[in-house]
Amino acid sequence: EAPESKKSSFDTTICVLEGLLAYERAVGETDASTPSIASIASIAEARLRGEEYLLERNLFRRRSTGELVRDRYTNLIFPPYWLYDVLRSLDYFRVASERPDPRVADPIGLLLDKRGADGRWPAGEPWHGEVHFAVDAPPGEPSRWNTLRALRVLRWYDSGSR
Repeated sequence: EAPESKKSSFDTTICVLEGLLAYERAVGETDASTPSIASIASIAEARLRGEEYLLERNLFRRRSTGELVRDRYTNLIFPPYWLYDVLRSLDYFRVASERPDPRVADPIGLLLDKRGADGRWPAGEPWHGEVHFAVDAPPGEPSRWNTLRALRVLRWYDSGSR
């Protein structure tokens, strides 16, 4: 029997959180007599533990040192595929939480630092592999998708941090 891992992955955590939230909202309250379906309470509990994992790390830092976990977490790409980045995580919390947790202030600052002089956010470097059709702007050029997601996040953050 293999020992349990003591560390999680930001990449898998965000994918699972998005799935749990979507399931939770799609199913709603379940019949407790249905043994094959986990209770919404247990799903919500698992989701909250995953959120806490990210929040304890300010969405992109090592808990032990406060250093950036991976440079690519600051590379804002669209579509994100299975990859984690700060904007994807902030957008998840925007959808999941009515009010922003104070621990998202640091990633909000990082997001604001990435904003271009024209008020838009640039497209990130796409993940490895062949791109069959471009969904976003070339890397470094203004990205309508990153700009849309960033503006939504900032509206959520500004409205909830008052």
